This record gives sequence, structure tokens and C-alpha cells, in this order.
Amino acid sequence: MNEILSLALSFVTGISLGVMFFGGLWLTIQNGKGSKRPALWFFGSFLLRTGLVILGFYFIGNGHWERMMVCLLGFIMARIIIVKRRIQLSGRKQTHSVQEGSHESQS
Repeated sequence: MNEILSLALSFVTGISLGVMFFGGLWLTIQNGKGSKRPALWFFGSFLLRTGLVILGFYFIGNGHWERMMVCLLGFIMARIIIVKRRIQLSGRKQTHSVQEGSHESQS
């Protein structure tokens, strides 16, 4: 039972690391594109995000490859969920703007 709990914690930590990593990437893109020094934003963010994820995997793994694999699975699941949600949100915005445009042309 203890092993199941540690694997569940590893999975949740992997999801958290993924949300932090890809959320940080999104924030970097938003802040970097209007910045006077975008290279500093992107490089600094890359180092910080990657360093935190590597440390997270290191401490979660703690010599157990099973925990590390489950953590990686959570990380990948977070990416899939974030990308899917982002695509759905952008699809809604495009559909909404197309519907507004078609109403304006009919008037």
C-alpha cells in the first residue's frame, strides 16, 4: 500500500511540474514578445524551468525508476491537457469572431 501511495504522489508531482513548466513557458512567451530583451527572458526562463523540473524528477525518483516513470507520465499528461485546453480555447475564439463577422455582414 505504501508503494501505491508513493506512486500516486509521484504522478501528482509530475502533473504539478508539467503545469509549472508549460505555464512558465506560456508566461515567458507573453512577456518576452513585448520585451526589449527577449533573449534574456527566454534563456533565463529556460534555465529556471528546466532546472526546477530536473530537481523535481531527481527528488521524486530518489533511486526508484518506477517513481520517475510515473512522474514523467504525469508531466506528459499535464502537457497533453494544457495543449488540448489551449486548442479548445483558441477554437472558441475563432468561432466566436467568425459568428460576429457573419452577423455584421447580414445587417
